[in-house]
Amino acid sequence: MIPVPRVLGRSVPLPLVAWLTVVWLLLWGDLGVGNVLGGLLAGLAVVWLLPLPVQDSGIRLHPVGILLFVVRFAGDLMVSSFRVAFWALRPGAPPPVRIVEVGLRSSSETVAVLMTVALSALPGSLVLEANVRQRLLVLHVLGVPGDAQTVTRVTREDVTRLENRIVAAFGTRADREELR
Repeated sequence: MIPVPRVLGRSVPLPLVAWLTVVWLLLWGDLGVGNVLGGLLAGLAVVWLLPLPVQDSGIRLHPVGILLFVVRFAGDLMVSSFRVAFWALRPGAPPPVRIVEVGLRSSSETVAVLMTVALSALPGSLVLEANVRQRLLVLHVLGVPGDAQTVTRVTREDVTRLENRIVAAFGTRADREELR
């Protein structure tokens, strides 16, 4: 954890001051010494005069989990892209389309948001509805062959594996315990 210095009794988060300084420099469009100092002073003034409440984002970074998530997600992107391309270029009948309800095992809103973003980024799938309180996602699935029961089973298994990878990469200890 980065130590937060205090100025006249108030904490001053240095990463936020640095970010505000970068924004200041981008707005002025000049990397002069005066602009850098002005940006630092403006950033310090903003974070000191307008302190933000301390909030937990609900995200923890686990490097090995992130690496495994990225590698597997890249593979999922390729497979789903080929599946959609196959159905788009194939003459004849339209691709099979299903609406599938999938239950989440985690009650974390952060995990639900990450799941929604990841699933919507995959070609051929779209999150139609996300209900965090009921731990439910409603997905539109394109191009998965099979009858309704098979598609539902395969989709639920895929979503469960994705949820495991997201929690392993970004989850808190409570999220990990919840999946066990």
